[in-house]
Amino acid sequence: MAKKEGNETKSFILRIDTATMNAIEAWAADEFRSTNGQIQWILSEALKKSGRKKK
Repeated sequence: MAKKEGNETKSFILRIDTATMNAIEAWAADEFRSTNGQIQWILSEALKKSGRKKK
């Protein structure tokens, strides 16, 4: 995911079960993204869908 001007990133530790992580890694590979980029994309899409983030 490209970093937009003015957006800062915050690092944190995420604990996730192995099966979920394996699924995310496979999905990321299918989409030609890094695992981190895929998780950011999933979260961003979920926030947009719930109306908690502007599209």
